[in-house]
Amino acid sequence: MAAKRKVGNLLALAVLAALIERPMHRYEIAAVLRERGKDRDMDIKWGSLYTVVQNLEKHGFVEIIGSERDGARPERTIYRLTEAGRAEAEDWIRELISTPEPEHHRFVAGLSVVAMLPPDDVVTLLDERARRLSDEIEARRREIDQQRPLLPRLFLIEAEFGVAMLEAEAEWVAGLRTELASGSFPDVDFWRRAHAENIPPGDIAEMVEGGAFTRLPGD
Repeated sequence: MAAKRKVGNLLALAVLAALIERPMHRYEIAAVLRERGKDRDMDIKWGSLYTVVQNLEKHGFVEIIGSERDGARPERTIYRLTEAGRAEAEDWIRELISTPEPEHHRFVAGLSVVAMLPPDDVVTLLDERARRLSDEIEARRREIDQQRPLLPRLFLIEAEFGVAMLEAEAEWVAGLRTELASGSFPDVDFWRRAHAENIPPGDIAEMVEGGAFTRLPGD
Protein backbone atom coordinates (compact mmCIF):
# COMPACT_ATOMS: atom_id res chain seq x y z
CA MET A 1 0.00 0.00 0.00
CA ALA A 2 1.24 3.48 -0.86
CA ALA A 3 2.50 5.57 2.02
CA LYS A 4 0.55 8.68 3.03
CA ARG A 5 2.79 11.60 2.15
CA LYS A 6 2.92 14.88 4.04
CA VAL A 7 2.81 16.55 0.62
CA GLY A 8 1.13 14.02 -1.66
CA ASN A 9 0.83 16.02 -4.90
CA LEU A 10 3.14 14.50 -7.52
CA LEU A 11 4.15 18.03 -8.45
CA ALA A 12 5.98 18.02 -5.10
CA LEU A 13 8.12 15.11 -6.26
CA ALA A 14 8.93 16.95 -9.49
CA VAL A 15 9.97 20.01 -7.46
CA LEU A 16 12.20 17.93 -5.18
CA ALA A 17 13.81 16.27 -8.19
CA ALA A 18 14.51 19.65 -9.80
CA LEU A 19 16.06 21.05 -6.61
CA ILE A 20 18.46 18.10 -6.37
CA GLU A 21 20.44 19.86 -9.11
CA ARG A 22 20.74 23.32 -7.53
CA PRO A 23 18.80 25.92 -5.53
CA MET A 24 16.10 27.69 -7.54
CA HIS A 25 13.23 30.14 -7.21
CA ARG A 26 9.71 29.04 -8.17
CA TYR A 27 9.78 30.54 -11.67
CA GLU A 28 13.00 28.70 -12.43
CA ILE A 29 11.56 25.45 -11.08
CA ALA A 30 8.52 25.84 -13.35
CA ALA A 31 10.74 26.60 -16.35
CA VAL A 32 12.88 23.50 -15.74
CA LEU A 33 9.82 21.24 -15.35
CA ARG A 34 8.21 22.60 -18.51
CA GLU A 35 11.45 22.26 -20.48
CA ARG A 36 11.68 18.60 -19.50
CA GLY A 37 8.04 17.84 -20.25
CA LYS A 38 7.15 16.85 -16.71
CA ASP A 39 3.57 17.94 -17.30
CA ARG A 40 3.29 14.95 -19.64
CA ASP A 41 4.88 12.51 -17.19
CA MET A 42 2.58 13.44 -14.30
CA ASP A 43 -0.63 15.36 -13.66
CA ILE A 44 0.76 18.84 -13.02
CA LYS A 45 -1.47 21.81 -12.25
CA TRP A 46 0.85 24.79 -12.56
CA GLY A 47 -1.43 27.01 -10.49
CA SER A 48 -0.70 24.88 -7.43
CA LEU A 49 3.11 25.28 -7.63
CA TYR A 50 3.16 28.12 -5.09
CA THR A 51 1.17 26.10 -2.55
CA VAL A 52 3.22 22.94 -3.15
CA VAL A 53 6.52 24.76 -2.55
CA GLN A 54 5.07 26.37 0.58
CA ASN A 55 3.99 22.97 1.92
CA LEU A 56 7.38 21.44 1.14
CA GLU A 57 9.01 24.21 3.17
CA LYS A 58 6.48 23.80 5.98
CA HIS A 59 7.41 20.13 6.35
CA GLY A 60 11.15 20.74 6.12
CA PHE A 61 11.71 19.23 2.67
CA VAL A 62 13.02 22.50 1.22
CA GLU A 63 14.41 25.61 2.87
CA ILE A 64 14.80 29.27 1.95
CA ILE A 65 18.42 30.35 1.44
CA GLY A 66 17.89 33.86 0.12
CA SER A 67 16.23 35.92 -2.54
CA GLU A 68 17.08 37.79 -5.73
CA ARG A 69 15.62 40.65 -7.73
CA ASP A 70 15.75 40.95 -11.51
CA GLY A 71 15.29 44.59 -12.46
CA ALA A 72 11.83 45.88 -11.60
CA ARG A 73 10.42 42.39 -11.05
CA PRO A 74 9.28 41.34 -7.58
CA GLU A 75 11.85 39.75 -5.30
CA ARG A 76 12.11 36.00 -5.81
CA THR A 77 12.65 33.57 -2.94
CA ILE A 78 15.30 30.91 -3.57
CA TYR A 79 14.80 27.39 -2.22
CA ARG A 80 17.15 24.48 -1.80
CA LEU A 81 16.61 20.81 -1.03
CA THR A 82 17.15 19.63 2.54
CA GLU A 83 18.42 16.21 3.58
CA ALA A 84 14.87 15.38 4.65
CA GLY A 85 13.66 16.42 1.20
CA ARG A 86 16.20 14.20 -0.55
CA ALA A 87 15.20 11.26 1.67
CA GLU A 88 11.51 11.91 0.95
CA ALA A 89 12.13 12.06 -2.80
CA GLU A 90 14.15 8.84 -2.81
CA ASP A 91 11.56 6.99 -0.72
CA TRP A 92 8.75 8.26 -2.95
CA ILE A 93 10.54 7.14 -6.11
CA ARG A 94 11.16 3.67 -4.62
CA GLU A 95 7.44 3.39 -3.87
CA LEU A 96 6.34 4.52 -7.34
CA ILE A 97 8.69 2.08 -9.07
CA SER A 98 7.98 -0.93 -6.86
CA THR A 99 4.29 -0.65 -5.95
CA PRO A 100 1.52 -0.86 -8.59
CA GLU A 101 -1.54 1.24 -7.83
CA PRO A 102 -4.93 1.45 -9.58
CA GLU A 103 -4.93 4.48 -11.86
CA HIS A 104 -8.07 6.09 -13.27
CA HIS A 105 -8.11 6.13 -17.06
CA ARG A 106 -10.67 8.05 -19.14
CA PHE A 107 -10.79 5.26 -21.70
CA VAL A 108 -11.69 2.73 -19.00
CA ALA A 109 -14.47 5.05 -17.83
CA GLY A 110 -15.88 5.06 -21.35
CA LEU A 111 -15.60 1.29 -21.72
CA SER A 112 -17.46 0.79 -18.45
CA VAL A 113 -20.62 2.36 -19.93
CA VAL A 114 -20.09 1.63 -23.63
CA ALA A 115 -23.24 -0.54 -23.74
CA MET A 116 -25.20 2.71 -24.01
CA LEU A 117 -23.93 3.01 -27.60
CA PRO A 118 -24.74 0.67 -30.50
CA PRO A 119 -21.84 -1.68 -31.33
CA ASP A 120 -21.57 -0.37 -34.90
CA ASP A 121 -21.02 3.13 -33.54
CA VAL A 122 -18.37 1.75 -31.21
CA VAL A 123 -16.53 0.24 -34.19
CA THR A 124 -16.37 3.68 -35.80
CA LEU A 125 -15.17 5.26 -32.57
CA LEU A 126 -12.50 2.61 -32.12
CA ASP A 127 -11.30 3.29 -35.66
CA GLU A 128 -10.93 6.95 -34.74
CA ARG A 129 -9.11 6.09 -31.51
CA ALA A 130 -6.77 3.75 -33.37
CA ARG A 131 -5.92 6.50 -35.84
CA ARG A 132 -5.20 9.00 -33.08
CA LEU A 133 -3.12 6.46 -31.16
CA SER A 134 -1.09 5.76 -34.29
CA ASP A 135 -0.42 9.47 -34.76
CA GLU A 136 0.59 9.89 -31.12
CA ILE A 137 2.88 6.85 -31.18
CA GLU A 138 4.59 8.11 -34.32
CA ALA A 139 5.05 11.59 -32.84
CA ARG A 140 6.49 10.25 -29.59
CA ARG A 141 8.84 7.85 -31.36
CA ARG A 142 10.08 10.73 -33.51
CA GLU A 143 10.63 12.85 -30.40
CA ILE A 144 12.61 10.06 -28.71
CA ASP A 145 14.73 9.55 -31.81
CA GLN A 146 15.53 13.27 -31.85
CA GLN A 147 16.57 13.19 -28.21
CA ARG A 148 18.72 10.03 -28.33
CA PRO A 149 21.84 11.82 -29.59
CA LEU A 150 21.43 14.47 -26.89
CA LEU A 151 20.44 12.49 -23.78
CA PRO A 152 21.50 9.22 -22.15
CA ARG A 153 18.81 6.56 -22.31
CA LEU A 154 18.43 6.91 -18.53
CA PHE A 155 16.56 10.16 -19.15
CA LEU A 156 14.34 8.72 -21.88
CA ILE A 157 12.97 5.60 -20.20
CA GLU A 158 9.73 7.28 -19.09
CA ALA A 159 9.12 8.29 -22.70
CA GLU A 160 9.85 4.72 -23.84
CA PHE A 161 7.35 3.40 -21.30
CA GLY A 162 4.73 5.86 -22.53
CA VAL A 163 5.14 4.61 -26.10
CA ALA A 164 4.98 0.97 -24.94
CA MET A 165 1.68 1.65 -23.14
CA LEU A 166 0.23 3.38 -26.20
CA GLU A 167 1.29 0.47 -28.40
CA ALA A 168 -0.34 -2.03 -26.03
CA GLU A 169 -3.54 0.03 -26.01
CA ALA A 170 -3.52 0.29 -29.81
CA GLU A 171 -3.17 -3.48 -30.11
CA TRP A 172 -6.07 -4.07 -27.70
CA VAL A 173 -8.27 -1.49 -29.46
CA ALA A 174 -7.59 -3.14 -32.83
CA GLY A 175 -8.52 -6.54 -31.39
CA LEU A 176 -11.80 -5.31 -29.92
CA ARG A 177 -12.64 -3.49 -33.14
CA THR A 178 -12.05 -6.67 -35.15
CA GLU A 179 -14.26 -8.74 -32.84
CA LEU A 180 -17.13 -6.25 -33.02
CA ALA A 181 -16.91 -5.78 -36.78
CA SER A 182 -16.65 -9.50 -37.54
CA GLY A 183 -19.42 -10.50 -35.13
CA SER A 184 -17.12 -12.76 -33.11
CA PHE A 185 -17.56 -10.62 -29.98
CA PRO A 186 -19.82 -12.62 -27.61
CA ASP A 187 -23.45 -11.44 -27.65
CA VAL A 188 -22.82 -8.61 -30.12
CA ASP A 189 -26.09 -9.52 -31.85
CA PHE A 190 -27.93 -9.10 -28.56
CA TRP A 191 -26.22 -5.76 -28.04
CA ARG A 192 -27.20 -4.58 -31.52
CA ARG A 193 -30.84 -5.75 -31.21
CA ALA A 194 -31.16 -4.16 -27.78
CA HIS A 195 -30.43 -0.80 -29.33
CA ALA A 196 -32.62 -1.48 -32.37
CA GLU A 197 -35.55 -2.23 -30.02
CA ASN A 198 -34.74 0.68 -27.67
CA ILE A 199 -34.30 -1.42 -24.55
CA PRO A 200 -33.10 0.93 -21.76
CA PRO A 201 -29.54 0.28 -20.54
CA GLY A 202 -30.92 -0.29 -17.03
CA ASP A 203 -33.12 -3.12 -18.31
CA ILE A 204 -30.15 -4.63 -20.15
CA ALA A 205 -28.16 -4.56 -16.91
CA GLU A 206 -30.97 -6.36 -15.08
CA MET A 207 -31.08 -9.00 -17.81
CA VAL A 208 -27.34 -9.48 -17.51
CA GLU A 209 -27.60 -9.91 -13.76
CA GLY A 210 -30.46 -12.37 -14.27
CA GLY A 211 -28.45 -14.49 -16.67
CA ALA A 212 -30.68 -13.66 -19.65
CA PHE A 213 -28.09 -11.71 -21.59
CA THR A 214 -28.62 -13.70 -24.78
CA ARG A 215 -32.42 -13.38 -24.73
CA LEU A 216 -34.59 -10.43 -25.51
CA PRO A 217 -38.23 -9.98 -24.44
CA GLY A 218 -40.40 -12.07 -26.76
CA ASP A 219 -37.62 -14.49 -27.69
